[in-house]
Amino acid sequence: MKDLRRYLALKYIQYLVLSSSNAVSTFLGLLGSLYALIILQSAKVSSKSTAVLISSLAKADVLVTVSIVSEMLVQTLGVSILSPVFTSALLQNLLSANTHISCLLLSCVAFEAYLITFFPTDSRHFRTVKNARLTSRIIWILVIAECALFQADDLLKASSTSALTHSSYALWFHISSMAAALLRSLSYILGILLRIVNVYIYYKIFFSMDHQ
Repeated sequence: MKDLRRYLALKYIQYLVLSSSNAVSTFLGLLGSLYALIILQSAKVSSKSTAVLISSLAKADVLVTVSIVSEMLVQTLGVSILSPVFTSALLQNLLSANTHISCLLLSCVAFEAYLITFFPTDSRHFRTVKNARLTSRIIWILVIAECALFQADDLLKASSTSALTHSSYALWFHISSMAAALLRSLSYILGILLRIVNVYIYYKIFFSMDHQ
């Protein structure tokens, strides 16, 4: 569990402390996720809701791995099954999806830590493996849907705007563009709120333990 706590600390720094990811934090994050997945396979780690959330968090780095490997293939070998515009947008959207999934899962872990600290008995029926798996699935589905919308919007922007304006797809173009812009704004605001909430939660936990 100490190693998993260190892994969570690394992820909090990577996604909720640093303003943007860099090569060092990304590499350490990938190594940490691989190590966490290995630890979670051990019989010594009990199957609890926190372990389920951490496992889903570690698996989210698969999106980063796919993006990095694909970009390396495109740059070094010139291998691109899809169009360059589609590929470039997809790789960037995969990284964004990884960030959003990770931030939401980290916030779920923090909220669970808050419940364990202040409401250990009352919250026991909420902190189940079933609910953790359901929460992880919902987060993945919502973020993948967000990624699909961003991908469609990027492709529409890369297309001929003048041609779309005079076609029957003009309405869909404007709706998609407005929805993507609104969702990007909401994601940015939510990211700030999650940082504030996480700091508050661990501030409360730290001082509650300090006074015990």
